[in-house]
Amino acid sequence: MDSKKVLAFLLAAGLAAAMAGCGSNDEDEGFGQGGGGGNTTASTTTLGTASISGKVTLSGKAPAAEIISMDADPVCKSQHAGSVKDETVEADAQGDLANVFVYVTDAGSVAAPTTPVSLVQKGCMYSPHVFGIQVGQPLEIVNDDPTLHNVHCMAVTNDAFNVGQPTQGMSTQKKFDKPEVLVKFKCDVHSWMHCFAGVVNNPFYSVSGNDGGFKISQLPAGTYTVVAVHEKYGASQPQKVTVADGGSQTVNFTFAAQ
Repeated sequence: MDSKKVLAFLLAAGLAAAMAGCGSNDEDEGFGQGGGGGNTTASTTTLGTASISGKVTLSGKAPAAEIISMDADPVCKSQHAGSVKDETVEADAQGDLANVFVYVTDAGSVAAPTTPVSLVQKGCMYSPHVFGIQVGQPLEIVNDDPTLHNVHCMAVTNDAFNVGQPTQGMSTQKKFDKPEVLVKFKCDVHSWMHCFAGVVNNPFYSVSGNDGGFKISQLPAGTYTVVAVHEKYGASQPQKVTVADGGSQTVNFTFAAQ
């Protein structure tokens, strides 16, 4: 075999090996904190008029919130008149638990909105701390601080990314291709900065407020499975609920303090 034929053979073999290496292995994919965010093959769902609401509470004594030291970056520290507390567990004296992602796991898919969900870095904190977003919906990440941030998305089912934002006013847009609950974000520059996203196939989700309350609207009539997920306490036991057109049902969740 002459040298040209040998070279052609080697190039063809290398190309075949490279193409084989590009295939995905489903066994290598994992889930985030609370598992998957729904069925990616579910049929398209039409919005309805039913709703599910309720409250999330913490049973037992909530852990004391850590005071964040921002001494490492004077720009961060200068934006706060007093102390700043870590947001991992936000519960009041009555046990009302905020920042819990509550979603319907089996409601099918709804076309993603084109309006972006906004994630802002302000005062060297992420806002909101927990948020929901649909698969395919734009996520606009903004640096509103006059200091360097980097947005390190630690997705497992989706593609992870790490984007630097060195100047105030910078904006980056990203999208998620698959459901994943919860996806963690952190800043490698400021170790205290972190937040979480619930990525789902439809708008049937909510995040509990300071009073622990949540509401999921626009559900079509049917029977659904509802799950609550917290960044520290994980996923709740699923609860089944049936709603009628124009009707509402109440579902409450309780997490045990650790």
